[in-house]
Amino acid sequence: MIRITGGKIFDPANGINGQVRDLCIDGGKFVSSVIGGRTIDATGMIVFPGGVDVHTHVAGGSINFARAMTPEDHRRTTAFIRTQSRRSGLGGMAPTTFATGYLYAGMGWTTVNEAAVPVLSARHTHEELHDIPILDKSSCVLMANNEILLDLFEAGDFERAKDVVAWYICAAKSYGVKAVNPGGVAAWKWGKDAKQLTDPIEGYNRITPGTIIGGLAQIIDELGLPHPMHLHCNNLGAPGNVWTTLETMKLLEGRRAHIAHLQYHAYGGDDWDTMRSASAEVAEYFNTHTNMTTDAGAVLFGDTVTITADGPWQHLLYKLTGRKWGNLDVENETGCGIVPYTYRPSNLVNSIQWAVGLELLLLINDPWRIFLSTDHPNGACFWRYPEIIQLLMSFDFRKECMTKLSPIARERITLPDIDREYTLYEIATITSAGPARALGLTQKGSLGIGADADIVIYEEEKDIAKMFSHPRYVLKGGEVVIEDGDIRATPEGREFIVKPAFNPDIESFLKPKFEDVYTMSFENYPVEIERLEHVEVRDCIDT
Repeated sequence: MIRITGGKIFDPANGINGQVRDLCIDGGKFVSSVIGGRTIDATGMIVFPGGVDVHTHVAGGSINFARAMTPEDHRRTTAFIRTQSRRSGLGGMAPTTFATGYLYAGMGWTTVNEAAVPVLSARHTHEELHDIPILDKSSCVLMANNEILLDLFEAGDFERAKDVVAWYICAAKSYGVKAVNPGGVAAWKWGKDAKQLTDPIEGYNRITPGTIIGGLAQIIDELGLPHPMHLHCNNLGAPGNVWTTLETMKLLEGRRAHIAHLQYHAYGGDDWDTMRSASAEVAEYFNTHTNMTTDAGAVLFGDTVTITADGPWQHLLYKLTGRKWGNLDVENETGCGIVPYTYRPSNLVNSIQWAVGLELLLLINDPWRIFLSTDHPNGACFWRYPEIIQLLMSFDFRKECMTKLSPIARERITLPDIDREYTLYEIATITSAGPARALGLTQKGSLGIGADADIVIYEEEKDIAKMFSHPRYVLKGGEVVIEDGDIRATPEGREFIVKPAFNPDIESFLKPKFEDVYTMSFENYPVEIERLEHVEVRDCIDT
């Protein structure tokens, strides 16, 4: 039992904005009162719900591929030395599994969503997710380029397609569905891409990216998944892609959707030389259409490694930069590309990318619908979130950072004209309460009675980045895991999954298909529930 007294509570899920209140914890949950136990005096401190990252890449084949491709990162990175409470490991752009847990918890984040899991490698991904200490996790299975699903869309067999999606979610032991460059990764097998929503996909006659997006969004709504379709739009990263993004949003009217890393989809211009920010156009449409949520996918200057299932984009990035590149195809399901990358303020494109992520966070007016992310590690590594928080909370700091940009870059962005500054209440919304609601994790992102007792307590100070980088206390499920900068405990987190209903006859349809499109047998394909540790099955919803 624990009582936290004297702290300023910022709990958007319950409308509490800086009031001084006590919090009581028993059995890993918030309760109305406790007798005895430990008391934490949080006088003069700020109390938030534990952070929730709606979009990150922390486990599975792609992150391992990145680790193998960047040995130079391991040589220069921070090492965690083994102690009684932690294992030894490495940080860096693609940290080891247990270092991932230490780094997230060390900032006050307690729940993460692994945003891209091919079913074929889901078994290994779950092993790595289990190896990440402290954090609770969920994952999204990749489905927008699955050959069996696309064949069903081509045939117009929607009901069977819905059963197939539900079966794959259950087979992967996943929580939601990720759609990456719908149709584009399938076209990549032919050396093509799918940039326009209405163009037929290479290898098919009838279906287009728009067919896949609309069909998957409808299927996910009808299955009642707690989290809507998690969509990586077509034409990522390209000048002028704002029109593809707006057309995608229009296509989704009337359907729930979460648009991933929106920064990479909000560019104007005709080519790299004329590229400009189009965040204002995107934000204007987004603000008036409440069926969508998004995460920023913000960029920070410095070294990172880009990881995405969008193989065509990664090949283009390799051609543009000349950096080393790797591509991994996952049979009939998806692909994966890796390119190490450095964002520089002297680079016009990078400067616009840096500004666009911040502009979207500042121009989208509802913090319940846009969330803090860097699409880790693509835009920057997740442990740099405090830098973004400082940029959001301080107009003067933004102005100082903008002096590093070229005059041409400053003419192509809207950031200099935006004087909005986030409040602590809004920061708590975009880092915890909002993403928890978008994921349908009702027990997260809240300090209310009955919610999971995931808490971060910061010493209030003027240096915003420092404050959010080094919390005084972090509690996970009511247990103190970080205190005065030290890791005190490394409990095993839970993993959330869903089990949508499907017609059991779908297995008779799928089994012979596996003989045609997979090297793995049908019987060995699904992940056994026994392989998951501390699993929690979440209910589907009535939409």
